[in-house]
Amino acid sequence: MSRKCATLDGNEAAARIAHATNEVIAIYPITPASPMGELADAWSAAGRKNIFGTVPEVIEMQSEGGAAGAVHGALQAGALTTTFTASQGLLLMIPNMFKIAGELTPTVFHIAARSIATHALSIFGDHSDVMSARSTGWAMLASSSVQEVHDLALIAQAATLHIRIPVLHFFDGFRTSHEINKIELLEEDDVRALIDLDRVGEHRARALDPERPVLRGSAQNPDVFFQAREAVNRFYAQAPQIIQRTMDRFAQRTGRQYHLFDYVGPPDAERVVVMMGSGCGAAEETVEALTAQGEKVGLVKVRCYRPFDTAALVASLPSSTKRIAVLDRTKEPGGVGEPLYQDVVTGVVEQWQATNPRTPLPQVIGGRYGLSSKEFTPGMAKAVWDQLKAENPRREFTVGIIDDVTRLSLKWDAAFSTEADDVTRAVFYGLGSDGTVSANKSSVKIIGENTSLHAQGYFVYDSKKAGSVTVSHLRFGPRPIRSTYLIERANFVACHQFHFLQRMDVLRVAEAGATFLLNSPYGPDEVWGKLPREVQEQIIEKKLRVYVVDGYRVAKEVGLGVRINTVMQTCFFALANILPAEESIGHIKEMIRKTYGKRGQAVLDRNFAAVDRAVESLREVAVPGEATSSMHRLPPVPESSPDFVKRVTAMMIAGKGDLLPVSALPVDGTFPTGTARFEKRSIALEIPIWDADICIECGLCALVCPHAAIRTKAYPAGSLTGGPSEFPTKPWTGKELPEHLYTVQVAPDDCTGCGVCVDVCPAKSKEVARHKAINMEPKEAHLQRERRNFEQFLALPEIDRRAPKIDIVKGSQLLLPLFEFSGACAGCGETPYLKLLTQLFGDHIVVANATGCSSIYGGNLPTTPWSVDPQGRGPAWSNSLFEDNAEFGLGMRLAITQKQRLARYLLEQMAGELGENRVAGLLDGHPETEDEVAEQRQRVDELKRTLQNLGTSSAQRLMEMADVLVPRSVWIVGGDGWAYDIGFGGLDHVLASDRDVNILVLDTEVYSNTGGQASKATPRAAVAKFAASGKTIGRKDLGMIAISYGNVYVAQVAIGAHPLQTLKAFQEAASYRGPSLILAYSHCIAHGIEMSTSMTHQKDLVNCGFWPLYRYDPRLAHDHGHPFHLDSRRPRIPFREVAMQEARFAMLSRSQPERAQWLLDLAQREIDERWHFYEQMAGIEREAVATE
Repeated sequence: MSRKCATLDGNEAAARIAHATNEVIAIYPITPASPMGELADAWSAAGRKNIFGTVPEVIEMQSEGGAAGAVHGALQAGALTTTFTASQGLLLMIPNMFKIAGELTPTVFHIAARSIATHALSIFGDHSDVMSARSTGWAMLASSSVQEVHDLALIAQAATLHIRIPVLHFFDGFRTSHEINKIELLEEDDVRALIDLDRVGEHRARALDPERPVLRGSAQNPDVFFQAREAVNRFYAQAPQIIQRTMDRFAQRTGRQYHLFDYVGPPDAERVVVMMGSGCGAAEETVEALTAQGEKVGLVKVRCYRPFDTAALVASLPSSTKRIAVLDRTKEPGGVGEPLYQDVVTGVVEQWQATNPRTPLPQVIGGRYGLSSKEFTPGMAKAVWDQLKAENPRREFTVGIIDDVTRLSLKWDAAFSTEADDVTRAVFYGLGSDGTVSANKSSVKIIGENTSLHAQGYFVYDSKKAGSVTVSHLRFGPRPIRSTYLIERANFVACHQFHFLQRMDVLRVAEAGATFLLNSPYGPDEVWGKLPREVQEQIIEKKLRVYVVDGYRVAKEVGLGVRINTVMQTCFFALANILPAEESIGHIKEMIRKTYGKRGQAVLDRNFAAVDRAVESLREVAVPGEATSSMHRLPPVPESSPDFVKRVTAMMIAGKGDLLPVSALPVDGTFPTGTARFEKRSIALEIPIWDADICIECGLCALVCPHAAIRTKAYPAGSLTGGPSEFPTKPWTGKELPEHLYTVQVAPDDCTGCGVCVDVCPAKSKEVARHKAINMEPKEAHLQRERRNFEQFLALPEIDRRAPKIDIVKGSQLLLPLFEFSGACAGCGETPYLKLLTQLFGDHIVVANATGCSSIYGGNLPTTPWSVDPQGRGPAWSNSLFEDNAEFGLGMRLAITQKQRLARYLLEQMAGELGENRVAGLLDGHPETEDEVAEQRQRVDELKRTLQNLGTSSAQRLMEMADVLVPRSVWIVGGDGWAYDIGFGGLDHVLASDRDVNILVLDTEVYSNTGGQASKATPRAAVAKFAASGKTIGRKDLGMIAISYGNVYVAQVAIGAHPLQTLKAFQEAASYRGPSLILAYSHCIAHGIEMSTSMTHQKDLVNCGFWPLYRYDPRLAHDHGHPFHLDSRRPRIPFREVAMQEARFAMLSRSQPERAQWLLDLAQREIDERWHFYEQMAGIEREAVATE
């Protein structure tokens, strides 16, 4: 029978089965598994039923450990239950997994397998997480393609009910979880046919029920525990056969046959590779290519990894097998080999002679590949088979990297290809904010679902947020596509950002005769002269056909702003000839209706107009016979960069990190700071230009700049010599800096063009309408001048930190930011707080950063925005995990305090040699002000010089500890997902510790980093992922929880609403000798707001009472004092009026107006009640009970 096909990704392929076959789904967001939970939540919110006729109950928990606990409880109560996770999330589930397996409870967990954080965090795919769970007693099924994910999800669910062993169904994170592919869908009847309702009934009968009471989960003693543990053996012994029978039943139903171990290749193969996961796609292509050349090679794809059936493994191997290479996508340091290798060796030794008594035992070698989604290509696969025919194959090897330290790596032929000529291979370069990826996902679906062609889409992102470089890899062909590697020979290349050509080799992947589509502000007659010479040469050498379209002009004219996706998608279809032109346009418009229909007819009309205008604007470029440009591609970093930046960082910036050898990388994950300044992305279309004649020197533009791209300086007039004549200045008006000039300067290549600076600028021209002291202007018209001006600006002296009034905004913004040019989204609401933190205290802070947006734009390679001052001092930063950040930071404080005690003790011991007065000066007081810190630093420098001259062992010990005598301020930083949810227990404990730590919560009210899922900070009535029909309960009042301790400094701030209050809060928190908590409102792109006016929107949120501003200072809790101070006024505008400016509230009003109104009414009542409570708090006298 003809089966329905769909084009979807691996996450959806698994989620469809999970939702259809379960009754309870406990979820928690973690990349790359989050979409499975998002889909399940959306389907249940829409009323989609499972095969049992009910809508699954989907609940978001506070952590993965919580999700596993909820699953465990639901299973014990008799419901079919599942969850989804990856990486550290799976590790948090392991304690419950041991319990679930030990109680022989059927369930399936779907895992988008991902690297575990070791020397660094990685969100990309390998098997280190699932291998960490292999001792839990769970069966483990591995899928290697999107089709297999769909199929094995059902096989796992059906099998677990029969074997009573829970199943871990895993597939490679990103490479499979996010790959879009055309698959055959399983219909509901298929699912019903595989799920044995009698077995479901048996599961329900084992439920905890007071009608049939039992005790489960006892504590056992040495007399019986061992025996009871062995009682499960028969279940594991029979499980492989039952799983195989389930696979056979599935094959009878669908025609797709799976085995515990599937062999691919000739029956007389002598060299065989054993592996599992997505790498099987590249390996299978290689087998076919080598077999066609007469080589005797084969591949065994592991489907069922646990229980590991050694007889089935050996039976799958040809009896002619002489050598076996086992490939593991994980690393187990210190082991004799990786897990799959060890299992295969054991299996071959145990079973080979019994199965093949007349043939000698094959030699088995093992290798590692593909860690953190490292590419695994047919060329690399061939290198493994080539190694197997070496005279003395290496017992241990790696492939895909250059190991020049232990020299384990195999060389491979990068030119070896298995790509078929009848496959369309298209590569698209875009920005995360321009819609390229969403358009390409749409294109894959259009082709996959409206033609007979098979379609595949895979999307690569760099380490930035919305401004990231995205590379989309699309394949279309007449056969199922299993090429699980990036395209290296593209017959279509599109560059959606013209400036990429100056820094990236986008045409490297173009094959001869390919089509090149360029989004260009220059027309077909002038674009050639604007191309770097290297690009011209590639076009000529490869005989490329070149087309241009001014996507931004078209998008702007039809009202789409900078979203060029519709324009560029239409041009792709016009050039690719996959569908007739009219048909493709019809499909594009239909997809637009599906995607944007809920946003109103005006949005649809604008997108339809973009489609029509795109074809009209597309032009072919006449390619000259020779390169004529004198302009060359820019180097990745300036020649003046430090050595490490030139050798290592530059390679990563250039997209050549794969070529770095092992010896180039730090052994323990330690990297230099201050490197973002060398990465000039230049992604803005418009940049702010300062008008000195209007400026009032308020400093607001610099304060709110999310990327520290706008700087202010006050400097002696005499220091401005020899600079560019157009360098703008004005006299400084403050009395504290006489005869100083003042400049506001943009870093033109580091600005993201968000426009927030213009929004907050209060200085307006009296002559020119809508002209302010700072204005957005087209970048290209000002770029060269502003580059010169910025160089001049950097050459000016930094101000003495003791000179300006840093308790006001204007003065604080003269201080050098030590958090600059991050990869955060344009207009990010979090980063201004981090920038301010470093301006105030950056030369003596230690930062513990929870995993989340701030750890990604703050610590993801190739560069970091955490920087250093001219003396080399700056924030010391580290990330541990997501859930433990408060404890991590507390540990830093404990260590610093202990080191300070030791240093003070050593000082006292050496008082006779150093002088009583000098020691007293070093030990007395607690330096807080800039003057006091500077004086202490000077005393420490003098001490170190003296110790150096003494040269004694005591002097050496003190020398090692001396720097810690300068104050160290510990800041624990993270988002609301950490502080309100997964890390709340630890945060609460740290608040109760009475230690001197500062906690900064960058509150976006959602899990921003994983895509915008609801947290306990998400407000009532807001729509978010995991809250698809609007959140029904109010947000947690974390500030009041902290205030209840009495001895915790707490502030709730919004930098755009009340900058001075924010500044005060940071300074008060830092000076408080105890725990402090700052809740910083951070607008986010996930809110669906106009980011350019986000700071004005913060004012509105404060004015409507949604985000009251306050400070609670325990130091005022004495002598009938009032420690709680309200810093914002009584609400004076309705919440609904402000909420409708945010898509997260407005979208529910369009889709479910009655529910939206009900929730908004509740939200208003909540705002009113909370304000009333805060007013009462402000009038309460409180006496703090001190511990000292």
